[in-house]
Amino acid sequence: MYYIYFPYVVILASLMLYECRTKIQPGWWALMVLFAPVTTPYFIFKTRRESGIVLFMVFLTTFSAVVAGEFFLYSNYMEKNKYSDLSPVTRQMIRLSEELKTSTIKLDNALVKLENLSKVESRVHEIKKTIEFIDQLRIIMVENQDAIDRLVKYTSDYKSFFSGKDLAWVFNVQNFYHNRNVIQHYKSLEKYLYGFEELLKYTYVNFYNITEHKNPEHLKNYDEYYIRYRRAVDTHNRFNVKRIDFQNSFLEQFPDTKPYLPGERQTETFRLWE
Repeated sequence: MYYIYFPYVVILASLMLYECRTKIQPGWWALMVLFAPVTTPYFIFKTRRESGIVLFMVFLTTFSAVVAGEFFLYSNYMEKNKYSDLSPVTRQMIRLSEELKTSTIKLDNALVKLENLSKVESRVHEIKKTIEFIDQLRIIMVENQDAIDRLVKYTSDYKSFFSGKDLAWVFNVQNFYHNRNVIQHYKSLEKYLYGFEELLKYTYVNFYNITEHKNPEHLKNYDEYYIRYRRAVDTHNRFNVKRIDFQNSFLEQFPDTKPYLPGERQTETFRLWE
């Protein structure tokens, strides 16, 4: 490291050496700056007094930029090499778990957005926007399920290796996604999205017959779609609360899984669309 720092202090010491020669000052000042650049302001004001304020501000700005740059480069270096001492199999497992964690958080954020869309007053263009977003959300769900499948398969393929290395967290992460509460949550989410989408599509196509003309036949059909949707919401909320409670307690029981699972959640439920 120190890709920026060393060239910087060499240049700084060279400038100080030039300053010492022109101002007839001891040459060891430059050596001090080379090994301790924070002493530079002292020598600046020693030779220039009040007029050195400009040079001091230049030094302060450049030195701060160099320190910040070195910190950034060091952070990137540590991030890239934080698993360098691990075996390729373990590194791949960590990568898969991080991908799954990111995918799960993305799904959770998408569900929050859907919840916000469902609170919007029912208007034709808002209904259409929500229908389109449900299509996007299904793609996110597929990506998330693919990430789960990859992790589960990889864990099974290298079960003997992980057992030999006593990496319990690997099997804990796998067990989390195999848990009945998590599986039921995903299934209820699919049914919820299907019921919500069916209701929205029917409302979108027959919007004015329902809202303006109050057509009895369309109102009756709307009520049937709404009842199915409401049942799906109630079911999903029930399983969602169970999943959240399970995950929060799971993280407490197995704290070594925290880096590889989404963080603790607040127990929240979906509101009904009206």
